[in-house]
Amino acid sequence: MRALIGTRKGLFLLEGLRGGWRLSNPSFLGVGVTNAVVDPRNGSVWALLDHGHWGPKLQVSADGGRTFEERACPAFPEGCTFDALDEFGERTTGPASVKRLYTLVPAGPDGGLWCGTQPGGLFRSDDGGATWAVNDALWNLRSAHNWFEGGGGIMLHSVLVHPQDPGRIHVGVSCGGVYETADGGASWQPRNRGVIADFLPDKYPEYGQDPHRVERSGADPDVLWQQNHCGNYRSTDGGRTWTDVMPGHPLRVGFVIALDGSDPATAWTVPMDSDERRVAREGALVVCRSEDGGATWRELSKGLPSRHCYDLVFRHALAVREKTVVFGTTCGSVYVSEDRGEAWQRLDAWLPPVNSVHLTG
Repeated sequence: MRALIGTRKGLFLLEGLRGGWRLSNPSFLGVGVTNAVVDPRNGSVWALLDHGHWGPKLQVSADGGRTFEERACPAFPEGCTFDALDEFGERTTGPASVKRLYTLVPAGPDGGLWCGTQPGGLFRSDDGGATWAVNDALWNLRSAHNWFEGGGGIMLHSVLVHPQDPGRIHVGVSCGGVYETADGGASWQPRNRGVIADFLPDKYPEYGQDPHRVERSGADPDVLWQQNHCGNYRSTDGGRTWTDVMPGHPLRVGFVIALDGSDPATAWTVPMDSDERRVAREGALVVCRSEDGGATWRELSKGLPSRHCYDLVFRHALAVREKTVVFGTTCGSVYVSEDRGEAWQRLDAWLPPVNSVHLTG
């Protein structure tokens, strides 16, 4: 078992060996790694970088992360404009530019790639990342549907390709909502029915919600879960309707959710104190797990700090594979459980802030 750990100052490889886990020296030392993923079709490792001053970069490795080669970064065509509402409701316009790469996933068995970016762009490459094209149909909705920037900008962070029908895709956009295409991206429909947006005048709008992370069940592709700005939600009909699975729960707010690959009723999330403070609740770090579709939740904390803890877990920084669960925090700690979260071991407490965790065999 291996875990790719993307941090604010480099990419680390965590390897599960007989008798323990070993952390490698970092790649891209000093460079922000927004996300790092493995393409299961060929084993290539993709690193989505944030150079700060130099902007986003895209790198790929064909040897498991030992060496990397640069690929073209998704970019809007000349003349493309950005038009959206800022966090205060004022309309902003100007030339469109990619500020950050958030996620990269296979587009299906044909070798294509999808990449989600800030400010809300979805890009596709059909030549291994040599060139990219923005999906105009989705991009044009940002103005028509009044997407707004919130506190962190408009982020397309979740891209979920249906495993049996690669033309059917769900995306999660902060702050735009969940959208679905059934025709490979030619047209898109909002899929937010039942999701509250308590920060808007209309509490149940057709679009404009703030999903923090959206995931599709590997066991049942019509089952979707999302950790939303306003709670945890589950859908059993491909996102057409959503049910709040943590109504009134004190641990319902967070950024991340991860699913069991073989059980559509099981999910893990790491809550935070509140949207205002964004730290562990009451100084205690816990992981919540449901095994009944969200009807009930257990707080799993054995081995986790119970006081004076100020950690937060970002939207891509929790991963599950079989019985192994790994997450990293904004305070630089990495925790591993090999029994589905019943007990935790802290592997490192001195890493840079963790942006992402990706588990692979």
